[in-house]
Order: sequence, then C-alpha cells, then structure tokens
Amino acid sequence: MSVPSVDVVALGGLREFGMNMMTMSCGDTTIGIDAGVMFPEPELLGVDLIIPDLGSLQERARRLDALVLTHGHEDHIGAVPFVFRYVDGPVYGTPLALALIESKLAEHGIDARGRLVPVRPREVVEVGPFRIEFLRVTHSMPDCMALAIGTPQGLIIHTGDFKIDQTPIDGQHFDFHRFAQLGSEGVLALFGDSTNVDRPGFAGSELDVVDAFEEIFTATKGKIVVALFSSSLYRMQVIINLAAHFERKVAFVGRGVVENSEIGTRLGYLKVPPGIAIRDSEIKNHPAGEVVCLTTGSQGEALAALSRIAIDDNRHVRLAEDDTVVFSARAIPGNERAIGRVMNHIAFRGAEVIYEGLKHVHVSGHGSAEELKLMLSLVRPRYFIPIHGEYRQLARHARVATQVTGSESAVVLAGNGDVVRFDENGGSIVDKIAVGRVLIDGTLTGEVGDQVLRDRRHLAGDGLVVPVLAINRQSGTLEGVPEVITRGVVLDDVTEPLVRGAAGVVQEVVASASVEERTDIGLIKEKVRTELQRLFRRRSGRRPLVVPVVMEI
Repeated sequence: MSVPSVDVVALGGLREFGMNMMTMSCGDTTIGIDAGVMFPEPELLGVDLIIPDLGSLQERARRLDALVLTHGHEDHIGAVPFVFRYVDGPVYGTPLALALIESKLAEHGIDARGRLVPVRPREVVEVGPFRIEFLRVTHSMPDCMALAIGTPQGLIIHTGDFKIDQTPIDGQHFDFHRFAQLGSEGVLALFGDSTNVDRPGFAGSELDVVDAFEEIFTATKGKIVVALFSSSLYRMQVIINLAAHFERKVAFVGRGVVENSEIGTRLGYLKVPPGIAIRDSEIKNHPAGEVVCLTTGSQGEALAALSRIAIDDNRHVRLAEDDTVVFSARAIPGNERAIGRVMNHIAFRGAEVIYEGLKHVHVSGHGSAEELKLMLSLVRPRYFIPIHGEYRQLARHARVATQVTGSESAVVLAGNGDVVRFDENGGSIVDKIAVGRVLIDGTLTGEVGDQVLRDRRHLAGDGLVVPVLAINRQSGTLEGVPEVITRGVVLDDVTEPLVRGAAGVVQEVVASASVEERTDIGLIKEKVRTELQRLFRRRSGRRPLVVPVVMEI
C-alpha cells in the first residue's frame, strides 16, 4: 500500500509580515499551526485587525482536528477567537500562550473549557497520523516552541519565531541537543522563520539592553517612561530589576501591559519584588525621580497610553523636562509617521526621547543570518521552505540555505495558498487554493473580504458621511461652521435630526480637544470619525462610512 501524502498550505504569513497560519493535512486529518493577525495600514478606516480568510477550509470541507500554537505573540494567536469555530479538537499551546488567548475567547463569548491543553518542552501529542513534539526555542517572550511533526512521509520541523539566546533571562535554553538529534535521524522538511535573514551576525540576548537602560536610570532625574509591546515580558523583567536596584517604583500604564503583567506574574514568568509595583493612580504620590512607567503605544497608536501621555491627556501621567521616554520596540513598517508624531509631542513637553537609533534599548526576537545558518546546519533537511517574511526575505533565506546545505536541501519557495505536497515523488508545489484576508472592526461582526467590499457594504447599506472642517494651522481653532455631506444615507425621522446635529457634534469634539490634538490632523480626524460613528450607531443603529476631511488654513 502507498504511504499517504502530506499537504501543507499557508493561509497567511508568507510574502508578508504577520497573520501567520498554516494547515497540514494527511488523509482525513487536518491540523492548524498558529492563527495570527496582521495590523491594518492607516488607510484602512475602521479596521482593527486583519485575519486569514478561512473560506478555503469550507470549500474543501475541512475542519481542524487540532490547533497548535507555537507562542503567544499576536501575529500567531490573535485570530484564535475567529478560527475557534473551525476547530473540532483541542488547542495545544504553552501555558503562557493559552493564558493570553483565554481572555480573547471570553470577550467573544466562547466557552473553551476543556479545549485548551497546555504542553511543555519535549512533550508529545498525537492527532491522527501526526505525532507532534514541542521543542524549546528562545524568542523575545517566554514559553516559545518549535514543532517537530512526525508524518507518514517523514519528520517536518516548524521553527516558529526564534533566535538563539545564549543567556535567556528565565534560564530556559534553546534545545540544541534535540534539534541536532532529529537532524542526525533525518528531517524531511524544515519550515524556517525568515524575518531577520537580511541582518548579519546574531540578534543578541535580551540582556544586551541592560547597559543602555542602566545609563538611562543613572542619568534621568525625573520619571522614566518605557514604551514596549505588551507581550514583552522579558523587557518588563529587565526594567523591573533595574527599578528595584535604583529604588524606583514601577507603574503599569495601559490595558495591554496591565493584563499581560498580571498574567506573567500569576504564571511565574514575571517576578515583581514586593513593594515595587504601584497603580498608575499612585504615581502622583511619589517623587518623579522614584517612578518608572511601563506603557503601551510604542507604535504611535492614536488611542494607546503613550499617545495620550504625549499630549497631556492621561489622568495620572504628566511629562516634565526632567523625564525620559524610551521607545523599547522596533518600528513596524508603515508606523514610522505615527511614531514620529508621538515623539514630537513628547519633545514639545520637554522630555528626552530615546529610541533604538540612539541607544541599544531594543533587541530583536528573531534570529539574524548566522542563527538561521546554525538552524539549517543542525537540521539539514531534505526540503527547506522559508516562512515568515516578505518575498525578499524568503528569497534571501533560500539562498542562505543553498550555501549552508549545498545540494542536500531542495528549496521550495511557496506563497500563501500554495499546496506543498510531500509524497513518494518528493516535495513540491502541486496546486494553489484561493486564500485572502478578512478585515475586522471593533464590533466583532464587521468581517469582510477586503477593503473594497467593506466600503461597498457601508455605502450600500448605510451610506457615506463626510464632515468637512477647517482648522487654523497655528492656533488650532475651528474656522467657520463644519459642513456635513451625506451620500446614500436614508433620511427619516431618526437620521435627519442626526445629520442636522452632526455639525454641532464636530464643533464639540474640536472644542474639547487640546491644542496639540487640533493641530495634529491624524488625531483630530480619528476623534471626529469615532464620535460620529458612535453617534449614528447609538441613535439609529446604523454604521455609515465616516470620512472626515480636515483643511488646514
């Protein structure tokens, strides 16, 4: 009898950053590997998240017999609430990854009791013909795994996100021995993280930022505000340790860092000495030179804590001339303007701004070229498939693989939707299925195929509202009366008064905004759009597409 073939399909994460998700099928069994989100570009108005389109599963009458998570970053777990209804079996993940998705599932009203199964390094689970072993890797957060998946065709390794940190903060080392052992036994295929293949050398340890932060703690007389990704528990630990050494209190500011720090502390991944942590409301009770704030907003998000702090609109944190604000995260491509805007507001307050270009305050969680070469040398697969990156990263990783393994490894450069099949003839792309993306807005019901469809649905169903306002560039004052133009909005006893009163609402929004907000076109547009959408949704139950037009004069 012939050995059944194994099909691997990426639904996201190839030739792009984010939205990582893959399926692996053999016979009647299909498993999912990760279910991540991508964050929208600024021009995607009203869109909060982008997730993989799972229509291909429906078309192929496929259900997921299990979902396997490599770690807890949003680009790997953010879409789990939307994917969960396609999963018939358990969700496997590390304790931290599962803790991070529990609250997401609860927000969506999903009862996952008994379905979330924690796993540990070297543990093995079986799903149909698949034998999945979890291997410890180091990354920018605790509890990260690679997957060694035994299949009827041979062993397939999925690296997840990784770097090789020789001095991990939690003492949990990269499992070199097991990777080498599997490589010596024979590996059919390696699916390898390509994110930083274009960076030479090694990414470095999470401890490498300590020296730079020690300088900042020593030199800063006022508050220290550190903006980071809310899942950066290692970075939080570094700051907490330094705060204890320099006798400063630590305040967590922003929903993301508050929730994740609580999860990390509860599970033992984050160790906070007694008496160090304070609430943000207690900051005013301590001298500025004795406080460190850990906050969200490293990407310049308009409604994040740091953006509010930067324009003096946070109830508990006020910046002064002796303060220092540190951006301890890389700038995600496309966010540079938003980050620069926040930095300008901070500088206007007189505080010092420090970022990666000035001091070594951030270390990537993805392996650089030498680490990727080491992974290839350990595993030496028959087939290599680069994943996680835009096409230029995948292509470069393919060349690196050829340099390391020579003719030992055949490279398969796949894209989203390509069916990579392993059978008695080897491994190759044999088909392509339709894949795409779904845009999600904050109502949790605004799922659409793409931006055009979303706009058409808004226009056809609820119409278009365009508030036009003129703002003085220097003073930030509103010039004249705003005009509200509508197209396709059905005027009835409910909506007609709303449209007539919309100009007054715009005036109130502008009047309630600070001068800095009024002179920041991006911020004032977002405030006007949010307020008008809320007005129409609450009063009429309709959701017209709101496109503010702000003219500077």
